[in-house]
Amino acid sequence: MRRLWLLFAQTVTVVLALYFVYTAVGRREQPAPVRVQQLGNVEHPAPMLEAAPSKPPLSAGGSYRAAAARAMPAVVNIITSKKPKRGQHPLLRDPFFKKFFGDRDRDEDSDDESSLGSGVIVSAQGYILTNNHVVEAADEIEVALADGRKAAAKLVGTDPETDLAVIKISMDKLPVIVLGQAEQAQVGDVVLAIGNPFGVGQTVTMGIISALGRNNLHINHFENFIQTDAAINFGNSGGALVDASGNLLGINSAIYSQTGGSVGIGFAIPVSTAKSVMEAIIKSGHVVRGWIGVESQEITPELAASFGLQRQSGAIIAGVVRNGPADKGGIKPGDILLSVDGKPVADTNSMLNLIAQLTPGEKAKMSVLRKNRETTLDVTVGKRPASAK
Repeated sequence: MRRLWLLFAQTVTVVLALYFVYTAVGRREQPAPVRVQQLGNVEHPAPMLEAAPSKPPLSAGGSYRAAAARAMPAVVNIITSKKPKRGQHPLLRDPFFKKFFGDRDRDEDSDDESSLGSGVIVSAQGYILTNNHVVEAADEIEVALADGRKAAAKLVGTDPETDLAVIKISMDKLPVIVLGQAEQAQVGDVVLAIGNPFGVGQTVTMGIISALGRNNLHINHFENFIQTDAAINFGNSGGALVDASGNLLGINSAIYSQTGGSVGIGFAIPVSTAKSVMEAIIKSGHVVRGWIGVESQEITPELAASFGLQRQSGAIIAGVVRNGPADKGGIKPGDILLSVDGKPVADTNSMLNLIAQLTPGEKAKMSVLRKNRETTLDVTVGKRPASAK
C-alpha cells in the first residue's frame, strides 16, 4: 500500500506540474482579440489600420491631380450667342482642320444661335485668353467659372492671324493660371488639355507633346503650334494645355480629323505667342505687325539645283507689291532673302515671323542673294494690312 500511495503521489505531482507549465505557456502565446466587421452574411477580420494623416498628399505616384487641381479653376466655359446670316452653314467645317465652334443648338423659333467654347483666366483683372473663332461675330458673351459663378464678358480685341482673342469680366477673387515656359518644353513631355468638350462640362485629358513648331498647316497666317495627342474635341477650343505642374503651355486651337472627333492630333498656340498677342490687344485693341509687301516661296532641292544654289536656307521672293516697302527698298522677284535685321531666314515661315516683329516706320537691313551675289538693302517697314480672314 505504501508503494502504491507513493506512486499515486508522484503521478499527481507530475500532472500538476505539466498543467502549470501548459497554463503559463498558453497565456504567453494567446493571440490578441480580433475586431470583426460584417460584410454581407460573412464575418471577416478587419485589418488594423493606422489613422489617416490629417492632410492627404497633393499627388500620388502616377497621378496628375495636383496639376489638374491647380489649373482647372482658371479654365472657363464660354457661351456666345449671335444671329447667323441667312443661308450660311452654321459650322463652316473644313474637311481636314476642324475649328472648335463647340456644340451649336439653334432654336427653330428664333434666329439666335449659341456656341460653346473654352477660355483661360490669365489676369486677376479679369482678362481671359481664348480663340478668335470662339467669339468672332458674337453679340453676347457669357463666361461660366468652374466654381459655378457666371458673368457677362466684353470683347477687348481679336487677332485673326493667330486665331487669338481677349475678353474681360468684372469679378472679384478670380483664379489665375500660372504661365509656363513653352520654349523649354520638349517632345515627350506630359501635358493635360482642359476644356469643355461638346458642352458636357469641364474635362481633363492627358497626353504628351508630339511635336513642336508645327507650321505650314494653313490654319492661321502665323503658325508655331505645339502638337499633342491629348484628346481635344469640339468645345475645347480656347482651353488650356498645361504641363505636369499645371502651368499654361498653350491655348488649344485646332485638331486634324477626317471624322470630326479626336484622333490624337491636336494643336495649341504656344503661351509665348499668346502672351505677346494679349499684351498688344490690351494695349491698343489690336496687334501691329511689320510688313514689306512680298510673296515668298520655299527653296526646294529642285529649285536650288535650277538656280545653282549651294544652300537651301532662305526664302525666294516670288513677287513684290508695286510701290510697297520691299519694292521701294530695291528687293526684286527672284531674290533670295537671307536675313532680316541680322537674323537668318531659314524658310518662308521664319521670314514671315521675322518681318512681323519689325516696327512699322523704321528701317531694317535685309540681306538678299541676287545672281549669286549677296547684297544688303535698307527697307522702310510698313504696317501689315488687316487680315481678310
